[in-house]
Amino acid sequence: MPAAEDYYNVLGVARGAPEADIRKAYKRLAKKYHPDLNPGDKTAEERFKKVQEAYDILSDKKKRDMFDQYGFYSDQTPPPRGGARGNPGFGFDGFDFSDVFTGARGSGGPRPTPNAGGGSFKDLFGQFFKGGAAQPQTEPERGADLEYALDIDFWQSIKGTQVKLSIHRQETCVECRGTGQGSGGVQTCGECDGTGQVEQMVGAMRFSINCPRCQGRGKVGNQCFACHGEGRVSKPDTVEVRIPPGAQAGSRLRVSGKGNAGTMGAAAGDLYITLRVKPHEFFVRDGDNIEIKVPVTVSEAGLGTKIEVPTIDGRAILKIPQGTQNGQRFRLREKGVENARKQTRGDQIVEVYIAPPDTADERVRELLRELAKASPADPRAEIWSKV
Repeated sequence: MPAAEDYYNVLGVARGAPEADIRKAYKRLAKKYHPDLNPGDKTAEERFKKVQEAYDILSDKKKRDMFDQYGFYSDQTPPPRGGARGNPGFGFDGFDFSDVFTGARGSGGPRPTPNAGGGSFKDLFGQFFKGGAAQPQTEPERGADLEYALDIDFWQSIKGTQVKLSIHRQETCVECRGTGQGSGGVQTCGECDGTGQVEQMVGAMRFSINCPRCQGRGKVGNQCFACHGEGRVSKPDTVEVRIPPGAQAGSRLRVSGKGNAGTMGAAAGDLYITLRVKPHEFFVRDGDNIEIKVPVTVSEAGLGTKIEVPTIDGRAILKIPQGTQNGQRFRLREKGVENARKQTRGDQIVEVYIAPPDTADERVRELLRELAKASPADPRAEIWSKV
């Protein structure tokens, strides 16, 4: 059926973009619009479907070639009259195709015209206008990787955890074992005698093209009822994932073989999990270091003392020196996050701020007045001297 949109625009890539760029664009957009990451968002769901459709066409060489030629892909509809999007200025009106596409023959001798025996006229026509070169037969293709965003809390990221994810992935069809063929088995294609290629005469020119009946496979058979010939079906799956201790927000974990199944027995893709960590109320992580702000009283800051401060391992003793200033920072060595890769541990940074006393009590106000008399120096004097 005609494409509602330009598949290249859907993925945001240029025409002629290499497969790697198309795959990279698909991964980025699939991750952005995946229904699991946008629950209840119908717009994102529709966008995700368009991205999937675009990737399905542009990642398949035969489908992509047809889309480039005619601006659409269909298994049944012949090329539109009046020109093709991939061939601007070439008109088809008034062109008698029955005079051109005759005399197809394979290695076994004369064959009927392409429409006979179940062949697709549009495939033969498309290959003719691609220059007549024989297209490669379908080969096993590794399954696509999947992306998943996982929310964990602060303590799960620090200590590590084990989680079970429910995902949807394409698995090899159990009914046909990934062949896409139904009951009756697979037989040698009678159109090309199993070679996958037929010859086409156009006037005095001879072209070798993919057999329109078997699509270059050399084999034919009934389509599997379960997967409709795809060889794969979409199913829910539960994946158990270990989150290592010290995992950071943005960390990307790989679960081998848990992406979509490959075609024709090829390896499955991988599942990539991106972590999103919920912030803690008091602790702030900076790399492998942990930061926290802790209040001290005026007397503790002025006279000095020892206080207990929270760490990710429990309580620790911090010495507050005499005359500590508001905002002063202290370091607790190796009280931060363990880094398994480096075999090191970060520090904890404690920033103290001076909490003002409760002035609702008259005795407290009297003591503050006495303090002001005992220490009459202006703390802003240095500023005024330089303004």
